Amino acid sequence: MTSIEPHRRRAPEERPTQILDAAFHEFGERGLAGARLDDIAKRAQVAKGTIYLYFPNKEALFREMVHTTIVAALAEAEASQADLQSETADARMRWLGRGWWAFLRTDRMQVLQRLVSLELGQFPDLMQFYADEVIARGRRLVSGIIARGVERGEFREVDPQLAARMFSSIWMTHSTWCARREFHQTLGSDEQVLDEMIEFYLYALRP
Repeated sequence: MTSIEPHRRRAPEERPTQILDAAFHEFGERGLAGARLDDIAKRAQVAKGTIYLYFPNKEALFREMVHTTIVAALAEAEASQADLQSETADARMRWLGRGWWAFLRTDRMQVLQRLVSLELGQFPDLMQFYADEVIARGRRLVSGIIARGVERGEFREVDPQLAARMFSSIWMTHSTWCARREFHQTLGSDEQVLDEMIEFYLYALRP
């Protein structure tokens, strides 16, 4: 009797996770346009029809990938910031900057970042979804901390939305560079890059 692979014995409620794991691999290797549901099914070792029970198409898979990674991370950050109301804005930005950097350097976020920067423009609906669910939500989180810092006199008078956009661009750009260190050999370790970004960014906000 043929042995059954351990992940074939997973309970039905675990199959969406199994499919998402396979999707991250396929999208990472082939991109959003190049990946096929057939190949995702093979990698997940499920029938192609099983995928349709949970995800009608690749676009739905991408949305769920974003929800289970970035949106979940944003929700966690929002909850944590609610517990840090008594901290200085400087301390809250340091906490957020370190947490976001650690998340950006994960394998799954690296896959999503490549898809967003290289392919999402070909999928207007997905680009709008990403703008609403990720970009706008992230900027609200950062701009709220900046606005509180300005109100308390901890930061200089600055447009919180502009400051939030600068935060995002600095962190995302350096994450891209660190993923291609062979072309950016002057970069230090991840921890050194993080310290540089935090100090540079907060210096720009001080009165």
